[in-house]
Amino acid sequence: MSEITPFLKSLLSVSGLSGHETPVARLIEEKWRPLVDELTVSRIGSLHGLKRGTAGVVPVRVAGADGSVDKRLSIMIATHMDAIGLIVTQVTDGFIHFTGVGGIDQRILPGSPVIVHATGRWDARGSAAAEELYGVVAQPHARALPASVGDAPVGISDLLIDIGLTAKETAARVHIGDLISFATEPVELAGDVISGHTLDNRASVAALTIALEELKRTAHAWDVWAVATTQEETVFGGAYTSAYQLLPDIAIGVDVTFAKGPGASDWNTFALGKGPTFSIGPNMHPYLVSKIKALADQLEIPYSMEMVPRHSGTDTYAMQVTANGIPNLVVGIPLRYMHTPVEVVSLKDIQRTGRILAEFIAALEVDFLEKLTWDE
Repeated sequence: MSEITPFLKSLLSVSGLSGHETPVARLIEEKWRPLVDELTVSRIGSLHGLKRGTAGVVPVRVAGADGSVDKRLSIMIATHMDAIGLIVTQVTDGFIHFTGVGGIDQRILPGSPVIVHATGRWDARGSAAAEELYGVVAQPHARALPASVGDAPVGISDLLIDIGLTAKETAARVHIGDLISFATEPVELAGDVISGHTLDNRASVAALTIALEELKRTAHAWDVWAVATTQEETVFGGAYTSAYQLLPDIAIGVDVTFAKGPGASDWNTFALGKGPTFSIGPNMHPYLVSKIKALADQLEIPYSMEMVPRHSGTDTYAMQVTANGIPNLVVGIPLRYMHTPVEVVSLKDIQRTGRILAEFIAALEVDFLEKLTWDE
């Protein structure tokens, strides 16, 4: 079993909010560079790792081209690296008001440790110098809250961040638009389970890394584009632009899905530690779904089928409709407490996801596209 835990923990120990992914991108770039043949960065910051296949080039129809062009068939694996978080909206009396970047479960925010990535401190040369200021999300006493709040969870508009500085110091260092990331440390729980912020979706980045390590030892005919996309939590910007730039023949979006937990219904959640999910729905090509399902059965890799009757809410949503259409499937890693600072996943599920990705890629034949029809 590949020892992916140290790398995953490093991914969970940096920021990289949607649209500002550089801190985590640097870690991924360092890890992927020896695993791929080429590594480039898109115009909006997504990482593109190319691992060349062994097959020769074949004529392929490409959107915008007159007829076909000669190229090696390629598959794109998209794992978004951006994170949800917070952003400063106002500084008043030494306390920081904020709103969310991406979807935030505001019920769990009170008491959460955070890092304010402040840009307002001026150095001796008169230039703004970024600094990290640790703080906590504070909830005012019940008597200081609007009567309409009652016993309901306190909304973001009534929460504050306290960084411990005076009103004057806070106003000088923290400005509107400064980013705020969660500061919870990754923790290994019992049962090969890990908890931390941004496991959505850095667990999938770790799974793709395992697949790349496996492919170093395995021949594969197709080119592989390993992509760490930006802006999935907000506008799917990385998936749209990378798919358009790379124009893969097929693609897989790897993301997290909802795991069984307290109060979670059985019919729309999936057991932690029992393998990945394969999604069924209009966002996923049925032939690809049938192939990965059959391969998992053959390899005795446990999995669950996930019904997604509309779009998947993942990078696949964007990739499927790029250019003249890219056949996709979605592989999910069950995760508890989604969009909180204490998300939980099974390390076994990450390993299994990495293995099925590698095996699926290795099984792609040169004539695979000829068999790919929508009515499978």
